[in-house]
Amino acid sequence: MSRAPGVFIDSSVLLDVFTEDPRWGTWSQTQLARAAQRGVIVINAVVVAEIAPRFSRIEALRLALPSMAVIEEIPAAAAFLAGHAHAEYRRAGGGREAILLDFLIGAHAAVTGRPLLTRDPRRVATHIPGAKLVTPEQPA
Repeated sequence: MSRAPGVFIDSSVLLDVFTEDPRWGTWSQTQLARAAQRGVIVINAVVVAEIAPRFSRIEALRLALPSMAVIEEIPAAAAFLAGHAHAEYRRAGGGREAILLDFLIGAHAAVTGRPLLTRDPRRVATHIPGAKLVTPEQPA
């Protein structure tokens, strides 16, 4: 699949910014600003669900997102890939703490050809082939 414009943003990065995380806040803010300079930033309903508890209303959540943020539906191909990646992870002895949500985020980025901005790449890097990651260890 050809690369779609934009960068997919993981909830870990947004939560670092929203909570002013002392360890990761600066890195996440810098990387989010870099992604925004390159164009659209993309999230999906899974990311919305993971960041929702920080906000009392959906309108407040939308206002907190950068103006170029779009909330995209999860493509069926991404859901399919995520299901297989999660099953492989579990067969390989992966614990239940890694729920399917992480795989839905990584697969969405991968099937749309976008880099995934995240500071927690472990499961995606191992189980989602072709995922391009922007992490503290692998900057853009």
